[in-house]
Amino acid sequence: MIRLRPRIGVFRSLSVLVLIGGLVGGLLISDRKTQQRTTVNTLAAQTADAPGVNAPDSTGDQKDAQAKADEEATAASKQAKAADDAARNGNQPASRSDTRGPSSGGTAPPAPADCNAYSGNRQIGCTLTLEAGFSLQDVACLVSLWNRESGWNPKAKNPSSGAYGIAQANPGNKMASFGADWQTNPVTQIKWGLSYIKGRYKTPCGAWAHSQSTGWY
Repeated sequence: MIRLRPRIGVFRSLSVLVLIGGLVGGLLISDRKTQQRTTVNTLAAQTADAPGVNAPDSTGDQKDAQAKADEEATAASKQAKAADDAARNGNQPASRSDTRGPSSGGTAPPAPADCNAYSGNRQIGCTLTLEAGFSLQDVACLVSLWNRESGWNPKAKNPSSGAYGIAQANPGNKMASFGADWQTNPVTQIKWGLSYIKGRYKTPCGAWAHSQSTGWY
């Protein structure tokens, strides 16, 4: 019994030392892992904040968005202008059907020597045209224009547009401002037509040139 005690004491001492060593080693390992995690997190944060490293190109996105907005604004502006032009054209007084196309001829017809070159409503139109201050050349343009529009028939009616009379007023009752007999009287219709042409095209030859290029006046 006396011999065993020193050995037991030695074993106990060794056990205590091993236990202490394990605790110290565990603490060191734990502290090292904590430092490693901290270092990794710090590097990750710095990498995320660094320009050009795994970061979205916000400047490029902004430029693309601005370009798209500019394109949409331009398209909207063009669309608004087209609608405005269409509205203005729609508000202008029409005098004929829009179904006729332009003519291939582009020159003014030859002027007559005088109004005796015509007969019937055309002769009346010649006289009224000269009285309105236009020339014989304008008479020739007017004859060609209304030959095409109505054949100088005071009861001519376009079933498509509703245009009526020698001058193809649309609607026909516009001519009432020149006389209550606008439906049948060629004089009333011709006077209205000359007034319309003067206000919009200046001269019958101006109206004829427009009709030649567009198919309407």
